[in-house]
Amino acid sequence: MAKTGVIGAGSWGLALARLLSKNGHETTVWSHREEGVRDLRENREHRTKLPGVKLPEDIVFTSDLEEAVRGKELLVLAVPSLHTRSTCRRMAPYAKPGQLVVSVSKGIEESTLMIQTDIIRQELPAVNAAVLSGPSHAEEVGRDIPTTVVAGAKDRSTAEYIQNVFMNQVFRVYTSPDMLGIELGGALKNVIALAAGVADGLGCGDNTKAALITRGIAEMSRLGVAMGGHIETFNGLTGIGDLIVTCASRHSRNRRAGYLIGQGMTMQQAMDEVQMVVEGVYSARAAKTLAEQYGISMPIVQEVNRVLFEDKPAREAMADLMLRDKKIEHPELPWGNA
Repeated sequence: MAKTGVIGAGSWGLALARLLSKNGHETTVWSHREEGVRDLRENREHRTKLPGVKLPEDIVFTSDLEEAVRGKELLVLAVPSLHTRSTCRRMAPYAKPGQLVVSVSKGIEESTLMIQTDIIRQELPAVNAAVLSGPSHAEEVGRDIPTTVVAGAKDRSTAEYIQNVFMNQVFRVYTSPDMLGIELGGALKNVIALAAGVADGLGCGDNTKAALITRGIAEMSRLGVAMGGHIETFNGLTGIGDLIVTCASRHSRNRRAGYLIGQGMTMQQAMDEVQMVVEGVYSARAAKTLAEQYGISMPIVQEVNRVLFEDKPAREAMADLMLRDKKIEHPELPWGNA
């Protein structure tokens, strides 16, 4: 049994806390909202973010960050990616050297272009930072629907420890050393999912969705490999797998926000309607900047940015994607003799 602390009481943090508790681990969940903590203690359910999912009685809920962090063998950092840095700074007085901190958030920090585990290492340099990611909607994990994810760490023993803590008969965990690829896949797919949602909002069909997913993974892979990630990662669970589920699922907040934008809402109106953090909005600018820095063509990401931040009409953006210069799908493939 491991002593675990889940930092963040949103839907994903609570789904993972439930999983850890059911796996036999001592689990404490922290929320910065005292009223939210009281409600969770009394009702054992987050009635808006994870309705119908009952949380085990042995999970401890607290608004005291020290209680959630100090003495824990494993910390699950489950706050929205834009709050990772500020939360790590608050954790710093209580985190101990070598403590394992597993990021389960997906995003690239716009101001620094850093992935989540790099932010953790910068703010908590003595801890052991790792990542857990994959196609895993909280709504399904909370209901024990079979799910498969990947644990990424610098060393095999850490990844295998995470695998052992989380894995059970409905939650399968693979391991990987490619932390950069895992995190880039998790962040970039949210931007593509916004485009898929916009297409749905415009009334496009399955053909369009398939095109966006396929060309989206091509964009993600080009940038990820240029930055040092591995193509195998983008072809796996945290690349194409996570992209498919986020572009297609009714649970996806990024797809939902894109759908509302395709229906005519502004970015802010769509975010207000979704009532949850839409990570793709915060990663879109970072993705565009990284593409420019590395000289990578990412036309879907470019058009998403124009729709989000330059008020470009969604239908016009879709038309411009379709009417780009003629291309060869795989330029590296040779032609046969005429």
